[in-house]
Amino acid sequence: MDLKIEIYKWIKDYAETHNINQLVVGVSGGVDSAVVSTLCALTGIPTLCLVMPIRQKQEQTDLGIDHCLWLSNHYYNVSWEMIDLTKVFETFEDMFKSPKNDLALANSRARLRMMTLYQKAQTFDGIVVGTGNKVEDFGVGFYTKYGDGGVDISPIADLYKTEVWEMARELGIDQRIIDAKPTDGLWDDGRVDEDQLNGMSYKELEECMKLAEADVLEEDEVVKVDKYNSIRSRNLHKMNPIPVFVKP
Repeated sequence: MDLKIEIYKWIKDYAETHNINQLVVGVSGGVDSAVVSTLCALTGIPTLCLVMPIRQKQEQTDLGIDHCLWLSNHYYNVSWEMIDLTKVFETFEDMFKSPKNDLALANSRARLRMMTLYQKAQTFDGIVVGTGNKVEDFGVGFYTKYGDGGVDISPIADLYKTEVWEMARELGIDQRIIDAKPTDGLWDDGRVDEDQLNGMSYKELEECMKLAEADVLEEDEVVKVDKYNSIRSRNLHKMNPIPVFVKP
């Protein structure tokens, strides 16, 4: 089974079934968004890729732009825009300087991007296509609630990160994007995902996600899984349904 073919057919079938006229994808310069935008391009459905820097490191923005240029040169149905949200974010940031919560403001960047994606999607009767992988979406919950977690469909949410990297190579995606250290791009200091995940790499998290289902673990594996679960537990509120009071 060729997984990339199965996924882009799944996207196409969903769009045709629901009369979707356009696919909208945020492109960050990372491998997940590069893979998803390429899969969308393969459907033949009009695909809009948005690069949305907010005080972004230039090399990250450049990778996103280069990928969009590559896509638009290879696929007739792909268009792209760069919408710099820095001034919008800084206006918002100025309203919340005291007390300042850096994590809240980082999440607000993701939510501004989500709003931009939906603005474009609704304008053209389209949908927002998510770029989260299995480890992020269902393992450690490494995404912003109502930010990059706010999407209409999630084509690679059942793929481990290693599977995403492999698919990127099969799709001919720029090696610089494949080799780049994963980052959510939400921090001025340019910190990478591993910095925010207790020093664990995606390969380690993936291993722990699988080990967590095992009946018996070695002592060193218990330590790794405990570290994984400490990240997962603080993010379960994102993955679980919203609590609803039920009338007695």
